[in-house]
Amino acid sequence: MQIEVKRTIKEVLLAAVAAAVFYLFAAALFAVFFRACAPAQGVVTAVNWTLKAVGAFVFCMIFIHGGRALFKGMAAGALSAVLALLLFAAIGGGFRVTAWFLLELLLSAMMGGIGALIGVKTRKEA
Repeated sequence: MQIEVKRTIKEVLLAAVAAAVFYLFAAALFAVFFRACAPAQGVVTAVNWTLKAVGAFVFCMIFIHGGRALFKGMAAGALSAVLALLLFAAIGGGFRVTAWFLLELLLSAMMGGIGALIGVKTRKEA
């Protein structure tokens, strides 16, 4: 029991940290690439949400194993969104928790859960 809890925490943390780091690097590349274009704020928001969703999906699919994959993936997805918010605040991007962030948190959790389920099913672990 104790070993499984430690393994679950390790899987969730690995997936969340990897997704948050992916998002930070991808957002930085997006910012550099589109700096000259100056796209509308709606485009920037859509790209940021897409990057977070893709990161949560892919890294939960890679790092989550075994039973309860949906819940592990949802936890990792939500944690990755919170980590990304905290890392951007530490870098200087500002710290804003709004109703949109709660929706973003839900999106990341859903994508993480779906990614974890697909990852486990394709590896035939469940």
